[in-house]
Amino acid sequence: MDVTVTIIKTGYSSINSESNIMKANCTCTLVENGKFKLIIDTLTAWDGEFLTQELKKRGVELNDVTHAVATHGHSDHIGNLNLFKNAVHIVGQSLSHKDEYQLYSFDEGGPYKISPNIEIIATPGHTLSDVSVIVKNTTLGTVAIVGDLFEREEDIRHPDLWKITAGSENPELQIKNRRKILNSIDYVIPGHGPGFKGHKDVALIMAIRSLSKEALLQEISG
Repeated sequence: MDVTVTIIKTGYSSINSESNIMKANCTCTLVENGKFKLIIDTLTAWDGEFLTQELKKRGVELNDVTHAVATHGHSDHIGNLNLFKNAVHIVGQSLSHKDEYQLYSFDEGGPYKISPNIEIIATPGHTLSDVSVIVKNTTLGTVAIVGDLFEREEDIRHPDLWKITAGSENPELQIKNRRKILNSIDYVIPGHGPGFKGHKDVALIMAIRSLSKEALLQEISG
């Protein structure tokens, strides 16, 4: 079965220090693999018509979507979950359909598998319930759609973007999951920017710039 990953909207984030306002919207992604259609991070509640029309352009109706995923629960990632009434909703590490919640533990059960090519893994840090969608066998290789685990590619060399500007509930846990993604993934789709290639050398640069000396030594030795 063909596996396609399509960015519906490239996200952004910026701060106006004079007005003390951040402007932000998430990167929204469509994944298709046979009967499975996933929409990942559904933009703000003001983007419903845009999202509906963009899916229609690609031959996807709202009721065709099998899984509506929010990588975490912030408002710019969950704004249009209500459009996808036929879908399983995955909001962080919570899985539900209507009023039924799957009692699934990512800690105990590991990755949540949707198809042989698609699985969801826990990648906490930005929030403690963050998840990433891993998609294999695409034209880009293995793709990780990671939400705000990465704000955008620039935060690899400028870690304040993810630690301070975007905020992190657990920075050391986040850096470990960021390194894990870059070490094992061909292509990363971040929460607020275009996709970029993963690379082990980049992961090391990121660790050097982001971890304390003690945490870095522990990470290298462990």
